[in-house]
Formats: sequence, C-alpha cells, structure tokens
Amino acid sequence: MAIRPPFRADVVGSYLRPDYLHQARRDYKAGQISRAELTAIEDQAIRELVSQQKAAGLHVITDGEFRRGFWHIDFLENLVGIEGYVPEQGYNQTFHGKAAPSYNVRLTGKVGFNPEHPFLTHFKFLKEVAETEDGYVAKATIPSPTMILRQEILANDGSSKMAEIYPDRHDFYQDLATIYRDAIQAFYAIGCRYLQFDDTNWAFLADAGKRESLQQKGIDADAMADICAEIINNALAEKPADMVITTHICRGNHASSWLFSGGYEPISKALFATQYDGFFLEYDNDRAGDFAPLRHWSNPNSRVVLGLITSKFPELEDKVQVKARIQEATHYVPLDNLCLSPQCGFASTEEGNKLTIDDQWAKIRLIHEIAADVWND
Repeated sequence: MAIRPPFRADVVGSYLRPDYLHQARRDYKAGQISRAELTAIEDQAIRELVSQQKAAGLHVITDGEFRRGFWHIDFLENLVGIEGYVPEQGYNQTFHGKAAPSYNVRLTGKVGFNPEHPFLTHFKFLKEVAETEDGYVAKATIPSPTMILRQEILANDGSSKMAEIYPDRHDFYQDLATIYRDAIQAFYAIGCRYLQFDDTNWAFLADAGKRESLQQKGIDADAMADICAEIINNALAEKPADMVITTHICRGNHASSWLFSGGYEPISKALFATQYDGFFLEYDNDRAGDFAPLRHWSNPNSRVVLGLITSKFPELEDKVQVKARIQEATHYVPLDNLCLSPQCGFASTEEGNKLTIDDQWAKIRLIHEIAADVWND
C-alpha cells in the first residue's frame, strides 16, 4: 500500500446501505423510532461496514455516508446561511434514467462554518471504530465549496437571493473559501488526516450542453473554472502539512444514472492548478473522454486516482484491460503517482446504485487485486 493517501487501492466514499438501515430510516421518518434509536442503528451498520472494508483489504476506511440521504445536501444545509428546501418545480437536475428526490439547498444569509456541524461528530465515531490498529486511515468526505457556487450562480432554480445577500460576488467567493478553511481546521482538530472534497461542478463546466447554456446566460465557463480554482486554493491555503486533502470529480451518480458528459479537456488546466493532494477522476466509460487532459497535471507531490472500475453496474471489469488502461495513463502521469478506485461511490444518495452488496464487495476486491499486481509498494 502507499504510505500516505491516496492509497493504491482507494475508494470514493459511499457504500450500499443494508436493508435494516433503510428500514430504520423509514421508521424514523414515520415517527416510529427516536433519533437516538436511529443513531444506534447507524452506529451498528458503520461498525459492520468498517470490518467489511478491512476484510476486503482496504486501508482507507469510510462510514459509507450511512448517516446521509444525499452526498452533498446533508453537509451543506448544516452550514451557516444555507437551508434545505423543496423546490416548487422539483429538483433542478435531470438525471439520465432516474428522477432525483425533490430537495435542494439555497442561501438565507451570509455563509459560514458551523463549529457544531454534525459531520464532526460523525467523523469522531468513524475514527474511533476505524483506526483501532496501525495501517488504517479514516477518510471524511464533504462536498466542495464550488457546489454552493454552482447552486447559486450556475444552476439555480430562480429562488436564489444571492444578489441581495452578496451584492459583490467576490465577497461570496471569499466567504466560500473561509467556510472551508474553517472546516479543514475543525476536522484536523478532531484527528482527521484524510479529507475529500466531492465535486460535480467541474463536470458541469466540462459538459458541452451546459457550457452552451451558460454562454446563453452571459457566463463564461472558462472564466468560472478559474474562479472555482481560486476559491479552492484559497480554502486549501492553510491546510496542515500532515493532512491529505483530495477531490473527486463526479458526473452525477444516482441510482446508476448520471448527469453530465464530456472529457476533462475544457477544465483540465484550471482543475490541475488546484493544490489538492489527489484527484479522483472518473474514467469508467466513453463519456469520461481520454487521458490526454492529464498532461496538465504537474504537481509531483499529488496523485491521480483512476476511477476505472464502475460503481454503477455489477459486471466485473477485465483485469487485463484495466491494467492496460493504467499503463496508458502513464504516458502522462508516472506510475508512482497513480492509484486505482471505483469511478464513484456505490450510493451517492441513500437509494444506492443498481447492484447488490455482494457485487459491491466483488468490485472492491477486484480493485485490491489489480493494485497488488500493478504496484509492489
């Protein structure tokens, strides 16, 4: 394994929930069990998941996002100045093949980090049950600051009050960076040394159809990509030296459906200008494009994690073909700076993708086996 994350065999973060956890969440929503009872059931499920991850050979351990309904909204709506709401005209993103739940977030005032954010308590529990022996690292996953920017500027449903709250957009950009600087320090203070920013915004800015729609609104997608990179780098500016912060670039992942298409070329310069320690990139199908945008990767202290194993469908990839693609990527990034993972999580929303839990672990074992064959460290 790699001494420092990202690991040679790594994961994005979410896992399929067991049936009893789905039932418990339904019971809680129906008022049949208390919040404390639900938490106890979540704790049990996470303990089991930690054991399963270790048994599968992983050294990176997540809580599977078992306490969330959405990969991003649960975090964002617990920030200062942001609320969750049900849009009048439904969810403003249309997935290909599956309708998403009608729920989103919007600004209510100046934004800031909540020092009592529930995700901090969630991570404390994960660290306690995951890092009981050497060689295992608990990983926290949160949405990128640019997810707030996209909702309020690029893809809002008309209900945004950002222009009233932030007459000068640069103040908004600065506050987004400040939120995440504070979040980084808060996670670090409770022992987190591996943090990931999940981000569908880059895929939005790379999608040809979305770029055209932005142009029609008078928004330059390339200029916005540069702004996103600046916000992220400002957020990372005070990152502790012994903390690894990575990003996962996602094209949408809900019930095995997707949102965006297109390779990384339009946004690759701005993306690789960000000072992340690792880049989890989706490369499981033709919609992801080729490896040529990796030529803009230039930080030898960072790693590129190739998402060559799909989390959307149960069929196992061919080992020989995956290894060949890893070798192809070495035309742009040295093998020592590459890792392997699923292209996304297995359950970015609590419903989960269309495969079984056994299928999920078969995928993880495949990643571990390929990584062991390709890298000997």
